[in-house]
Amino acid sequence: MRKKVQKGRCEKRQIPKCNEILKTYDAVQYACADYLSVQHDIAEIRCNVILDDLKEDAEYTSDFVCKKKDGDLLVRECVYRKQLDLPRTAKLLEASRVYWAKRGITDWGIVIDADSKE
Repeated sequence: MRKKVQKGRCEKRQIPKCNEILKTYDAVQYACADYLSVQHDIAEIRCNVILDDLKEDAEYTSDFVCKKKDGDLLVRECVYRKQLDLPRTAKLLEASRVYWAKRGITDWGIVIDADSKE
């Protein structure tokens, strides 16, 4: 989940199952797009989907909303592990989960970067 208006690095590319130019803003989102594009049960991928009527201080987007071949939707939010303990991150993730649950989406999840081997 991220603000609608992003500053900084943006990678634009085309991937299978996405009808638009895919814009990713960090390595976790980039990797998640690659992963979703090869999943056999995913029919269509949408990235940075605006959350209308979200009661927050700015406009936010969900990282990925995907249509499965059976017609159901799944939502994935991408977060760095080091951000999980931040109160703002927890609040935004919960807002996203509730937003999609009110719309009947139960396949909602968080994608985080791998543990570092230090």
